[in-house]
Amino acid sequence: MATRRSAGILLWRRAADGAPEVLLVHPGGPFWAKKDRGAWSIPKGEYDADEDPRACARREFAEETGTTLPEGALAELGSVRLASGKTVLGFAAAGDLDPATVRSNTFELEWPPRSGRTQTFPEIDRAAWFALAEARERLNPAQAAFVDRLEEALAAG
Repeated sequence: MATRRSAGILLWRRAADGAPEVLLVHPGGPFWAKKDRGAWSIPKGEYDADEDPRACARREFAEETGTTLPEGALAELGSVRLASGKTVLGFAAAGDLDPATVRSNTFELEWPPRSGRTQTFPEIDRAAWFALAEARERLNPAQAAFVDRLEEALAAG
């Protein structure tokens, strides 16, 4: 079985005090509804072997937030391996986005289980800006490495 691969974007900006903040998204649907710490993610999605991961990351960011990033360089943050076995390749981009404007694509799920009823849920139910320390706590543990790598890159100039 081929390794599942995703690509995503860690959007960052400077807060009023000059400290960096990152935009994280919370997965939608009933499984994630009551989970917070360790449940947040960067906007990301799967890509095929013949697809450019940067193009995938941009597409998924647009699908999950409803916002298309302006063209520009994406800084590679390397990859991490999730507990599920999926590999996520991360990219950083400087930018700003009002979390109140986030409008995600949707998915369908039989809910409640074995009910025969299909319901539609947003892939992302909310987004928020976090200081780096809090972002590390909110993120899926493997993805916290993206925050560390961003912080190192920003410190290096």
